[in-house]
Amino acid sequence: MAAPHAALILGTLADALAWEDCSPTGQPSTCAVPCAWLAAEERHKSGRELIAAIIAAYEVYQRIALAVQPSEGRWREKGWGMQNWQIFAAIIPIAKLYGLDARKINQAIGMGCECSVIPTNFAAATMSDFSHYEYGYRGRDGFLIAKAVEKGIYNQRDALDDPRCYTGIVCGDESANGDDETKIHADESDRGWLTRELGTRCLILETMLRRWPAGIWAQSSAELAHMLQQKYAFSPEQVEEILVDPPVEGYMDIPREGLILDIHAQNAIPFVVASVLTDPVPGAHWYSSGRMRDTKLLALAQRVKPGPSQAQSVISNYQCFQKGSYPNQRMIIKLKDGTPYQAETDCPRGHPGNMPDMQEQIKSFHHQAKGVLPEEKICRLTEAICTLEDCRDIAEISALLSPQNKI
Repeated sequence: MAAPHAALILGTLADALAWEDCSPTGQPSTCAVPCAWLAAEERHKSGRELIAAIIAAYEVYQRIALAVQPSEGRWREKGWGMQNWQIFAAIIPIAKLYGLDARKINQAIGMGCECSVIPTNFAAATMSDFSHYEYGYRGRDGFLIAKAVEKGIYNQRDALDDPRCYTGIVCGDESANGDDETKIHADESDRGWLTRELGTRCLILETMLRRWPAGIWAQSSAELAHMLQQKYAFSPEQVEEILVDPPVEGYMDIPREGLILDIHAQNAIPFVVASVLTDPVPGAHWYSSGRMRDTKLLALAQRVKPGPSQAQSVISNYQCFQKGSYPNQRMIIKLKDGTPYQAETDCPRGHPGNMPDMQEQIKSFHHQAKGVLPEEKICRLTEAICTLEDCRDIAEISALLSPQNKI
């Protein structure tokens, strides 16, 4: 399969379970990792070159994204451009692995500026599963852009320095009729981010590893529920009520008749908590159509309720994350015999401030992958990833990623 088509598929699948790693500005890994792997496989690059390309992708993506973060007013009025700047997470690793020089990478970024989508997250805000496909489209376009630049184009340089092309459009005032002028909001566009602390602050280290296939703001609830069940060994049938405090705005809805779309279930804290308590081995089966309408599971989800504190907004949560912190959350699980169990976290496992060590990550990977890969292949894949720097050709280990291919 041609790389652009493979990127379309892998980018879509990477977001399908909401399990990809995330950053304070979105989900760069959704395009950065599949696109880097595909380009390395296509051009027979080494593991060391692959790692360097992924690091570069995070660095460039994150800096461009931070340079155009909207004010809270614009965010509420027009949405958030998470899928807009995703294009740079796709372009950069491909361009680097293709061996493009600085001039051509400059042009590729310029093409990315013009090929980026409107800065809104309408699909995600309306709970449309189309939002998964958006990452696939960005990955596909990343390959098409890199290939076009590799063949050769004229001009299209320094686009990030010209407000007519990207920053002034994403963060600017709309021009009055015919005045042909674009203004930049001083409190929004911050092009200083493009070079701020460059070389001293590695932004890939500010990535959050999602340990559960669920929305970013459901991670704390999933961790707390799992931690309490592991510590006190109660069964789902014993639970009378679960309080999430503070709740997250828009994340507490759970229709009694069940759910239709996986994206809704992934961002419904009651469903995620019920899933953790009834089946602590996560995977795609969590979001099967039958499970999203399972009466027993939904009955437990209905017992997950918002606590008394004011609900956290998604906007304020992301702003908190961008400052290096994470919203605090407390969970109280009351059993039918009246016994209360509670726990609290301001930094769920996987956050940069609470990162598991390598051995814990390997154990977690084995736990998460056992539903789709045989144990022998998981062990081989783990070894290959842990020694990726020594790999001479990524194409030689790609077969390990497929459950069908023999090892």
